[in-house]
Amino acid sequence: MHLAVCRRFGDAILSADGKWGRPTPCDAWDVRGVLEHVIGFHDVLLLRPLGLKPERPRDDPQRRWELTYDALKEALGREWVIDVPLPHLTRDVLVHTWDLARAVGADDRLDPRWCAMFFEGLSEDISGSGMFAAPIAIDDDADIQSKLLARLGRDPSWIARHQAG
Repeated sequence: MHLAVCRRFGDAILSADGKWGRPTPCDAWDVRGVLEHVIGFHDVLLLRPLGLKPERPRDDPQRRWELTYDALKEALGREWVIDVPLPHLTRDVLVHTWDLARAVGADDRLDPRWCAMFFEGLSEDISGSGMFAAPIAIDDDADIQSKLLARLGRDPSWIARHQAG
């Protein structure tokens, strides 16, 4: 499942070409920052410990992700993998996929089965972890993607300044 979510993240990356400086729903980062964050946590938690950190060009963000994805395929294709909280990583990649897609005006729909699985697995104190903003209030009848995003501190109706108006 992690590779499937990472492939979806890769789709958003393809749409980001030339839009690396745009703001994202994740206030801490622009589009390039989200990409580097996702690459970075894969490096630290999975690839480096397995000796699989690829050499990436600094000036080609899309190629940086392609090389990361190739290394992830190798890592997750092994019969053993180090003890990594993969469901949490997968959830983070999924949410950052939405961040990127929304920021660059690409298709930001996430698989509802993935959203439901991660939403159901959230603990009540997730915002206290410091990893996410406070939950956003939304209608109880909102779709599962919106519920997941709002619970993780994202405003599902966020629109980039370049898309507004």
